[in-house]
Amino acid sequence: MTDSPQAMAPYKRIAAQIKVRIECGEIRPGDRIPSVREIMRDEGVSTATATRVAAVLRAEGYAESVPGIGTLATLPKRLTTGPDRLQMLRATGSGYRPGERAEILSAQLVPATEEIADALGIEEGVFAIRRRRAYYDDRGVVALSTSWLPGGLVEAAPELLTVDPLPTMTFGLVEARTGRRAVRRRDVVAVKPVPEDVASVLGVESGLPALTMTNHYWDQHGEVTEYAVDFLGPGRELSTDYNLE
Repeated sequence: MTDSPQAMAPYKRIAAQIKVRIECGEIRPGDRIPSVREIMRDEGVSTATATRVAAVLRAEGYAESVPGIGTLATLPKRLTTGPDRLQMLRATGSGYRPGERAEILSAQLVPATEEIADALGIEEGVFAIRRRRAYYDDRGVVALSTSWLPGGLVEAAPELLTVDPLPTMTFGLVEARTGRRAVRRRDVVAVKPVPEDVASVLGVESGLPALTMTNHYWDQHGEVTEYAVDFLGPGRELSTDYNLE
């Protein structure tokens, strides 16, 4: 269980507020975060409390101290996964971190392989929607993500077969058109060889091992809405934060 804002220690509450501002792009990487003096003035807290705010942000990867300049905002160097994007979409209306962009590489109906059929709960050979996209940031390719959805969703959401970006991503579009809301997920992290068609996008040699994340999503009725596999770009990492108090 996470702490409510009222129950959090003041320095944690203030740090959490600044993190949200960084995540949504109000404070961009390279911008100065509020100084100790500004936090004391605006929040009415002590010097010790204000000082701890910056320490928390640095420890969690949201700030760095630059000699002669001050404490600047950064973003943790971690992969934004499908579940992360769903949470950001619901919280901010966007599934992208500041500086990220996506290129939709393909969107089509394909016969479901045994793996995809098992994942979606359909018969092998039945058509499923396959959407493939590449995510980029200022460091290059973040991940190549391929998602499969039940083919029947095309009737309610024909946009799933276009290569145009979906403003609310697949999660939001499916929910808006069908009422099926993703309420449960399963994440599997594994090392897999990079397929040839993925390698060309990641800029690596096919067959080399790569870190992957596979996601299953279920709606409120217990039916699978999406199955996705992400191959991470070179040098990327997965990380998760947990509250232990």
